[in-house]
Amino acid sequence: MEAARRLAGACATCDLPAVEALLAHDVVALCDSGGLVESVHEPVEGVADVAVFTLSVLGGRPGTAVTVENVNGQPGIAVRLIDGRAVAVVALACVDGLITGLYIVLSPLKLRGWHRP
Repeated sequence: MEAARRLAGACATCDLPAVEALLAHDVVALCDSGGLVESVHEPVEGVADVAVFTLSVLGGRPGTAVTVENVNGQPGIAVRLIDGRAVAVVALACVDGLITGLYIVLSPLKLRGWHRP
């Protein structure tokens, strides 16, 4: 969960070097937009590309909150609008304290259960 906490903090402040420091050299990010939200369709690989992509999707936007969550039994984070609607949920895979995989869900249909009042 420590990596999730640190990633949430780095995303909330758009701290690129802090995000990069959390990623393993062979990190991969996968995104599920369900074809309903504009996003990448291929895996994003490598520290530099994954860090930039992660901030572009999860970076602290006005009116959002980044929180640490348990995502399918894995450490993760959620990004919600001020009204509680989830706009992204991320499960993390970690090895030796470094993030090796980010599984980012952006599909509004799959995020319904993550909305909070």
